[in-house]
Amino acid sequence: MSDIRFIIIGIVLIFSGFLILGILGENYQSSNIETREFENCFDYPEGSEPVLVDCSSKSMEQNLFFGFVLALILGGILGLVKGMRGDWDSRVKPEDMVGPRRDNRADGNNS
Repeated sequence: MSDIRFIIIGIVLIFSGFLILGILGENYQSSNIETREFENCFDYPEGSEPVLVDCSSKSMEQNLFFGFVLALILGGILGLVKGMRGDWDSRVKPEDMVGPRRDNRADGNNS
């Protein structure tokens, strides 16, 4: 796999991590606030009354979500680092190079 692919994969992973956090992150913020302020946690299903739930299970769901998002972002950062540190483009064999070379000029001028 070439290094530019690692860079692209890294950018996609970081972008998707922030996108998922931005879209779905609001649903997982409330357990922290509810635990700290009210010591009771509620689940808010659409179209019905709030339901009292265990705060530890709600916090565990929140931690798993943020762990998943953090894993996406860290994977993207590792992909970027691997892609930036790569040297595949400098390891081209002389016989595989294309284009004009200094020693093969038609005019005989080597400058």
